[in-house]
Amino acid sequence: MFKKILPLNLIISMRMFGLFIVLPVLSIYALNMPNSSHTMVGIIIGGYAITQMLFQVPFGAISDKIGRKKSIVIGLIIFAIGSIIAGLADNVYMLLAGRLLQGAGAIGSVITATISDIVKEEERAKAMAIMGGSIGLSFALSMVAGPTIAAHFGGVPTLFFLVAFLALLSIFILLKYVPNPPVIKHTYLENDKFSVLDNKNLIKMNITNMLVKGFMTFAFMIIPIVLTKTYGWDKSELYKIYLPSMIVGILSMGPAAMIAEKRGKYKTVLLLGVLFLAISYLIIGLSHTDTSFMIGIVVFFIGFNLQEPILQSLASKYAKVHQRGKVLGIFNSFGYFGTFIGGFVGGMLLDIVSLSSISYGIILLCIAWAIMIFTLDNPAKTKIAYIHIDDTDHAKHKDLHQLKGCKEWYINDTEKLVVVKYDEDEVSEEEIQRLLAKD
Repeated sequence: MFKKILPLNLIISMRMFGLFIVLPVLSIYALNMPNSSHTMVGIIIGGYAITQMLFQVPFGAISDKIGRKKSIVIGLIIFAIGSIIAGLADNVYMLLAGRLLQGAGAIGSVITATISDIVKEEERAKAMAIMGGSIGLSFALSMVAGPTIAAHFGGVPTLFFLVAFLALLSIFILLKYVPNPPVIKHTYLENDKFSVLDNKNLIKMNITNMLVKGFMTFAFMIIPIVLTKTYGWDKSELYKIYLPSMIVGILSMGPAAMIAEKRGKYKTVLLLGVLFLAISYLIIGLSHTDTSFMIGIVVFFIGFNLQEPILQSLASKYAKVHQRGKVLGIFNSFGYFGTFIGGFVGGMLLDIVSLSSISYGIILLCIAWAIMIFTLDNPAKTKIAYIHIDDTDHAKHKDLHQLKGCKEWYINDTEKLVVVKYDEDEVSEEEIQRLLAKD
């Protein structure tokens, strides 16, 4: 399984690294451009998320028609062009145009769907957790790499050109090393098609992703501004906050993913993350020294990295196989909308109210958020039966819809398998085999 998903994890990691690497220094860079303001900076930081949100679902739909690989290549080319434009920008409007074009290459849900396609059902949660961990690791590394490279190798434009190179390298890895996904025949009932819109758990996960990404974007906007403008730090010193944040982030990711995936304590991990985020903004709101501000930021990244590795995996658990592309597309769209709101609204608020007032408002949101997560259902544990299609009576497949304990089934046409997800407390694999057996 790991060998199958490694190239895709490398691609998504490089792409997210490319998006994250500019965040630690982008706000102060954009603020120093002519005609800039906190509001414009917020739009530049979060603007790419709007185009990500708008193109996430269309890219997923296109991938169903022309194939996953072709869609990913198109997205990476658009992303590279946007990065080059941003690197060449000499004003805030050109920089914004580049950021918007970066976001238009919205292939996150396509890559996630590809991983779902090429791994077995019972390995999918682990694959999603590995992907979440890879994204979290990319996030942590970018916090140190961004300020360091920008300080010593030509500033923020160098970062954008590096991002363009990584996008082109990703295309090579995709075409050379990523296997073609199997052909899946979905076998849902007509009244299942739009049940995703009524799934309360998915709605709560969408809101959770939006809040996580929104608070993350706002944090990245205020860190360089507060440290350089309020406490007199030089841009080259920003690694002093990003380095400890990276370390605690990496240390918190592993236990969080293990507790959630191995022990099924998803709600506990999410609630713990919300608690850390609330405490972090309380410290930030009360800060009067750079030391206390730094403590608040480190606590924030503990909370962020507790949640980030498990979000994709948990959201996918609430979706059936025929819904997964749509569900993850909507899920990622909410996350990118949160990114935009965190930058845009955060920037506007910084122009009119104090940081402490914003922090107290975030704490109130965290309280409401925790109450919502408390009502989230833990996903049910199921088993998977793989039955060769030649060993079954095709006319009996439809009987699985009425079988008690059968949660979902589909046909893997490439490997000639009938795949049945079932609750072992209600039905056994032997009973499923007998039901489908030829007379």
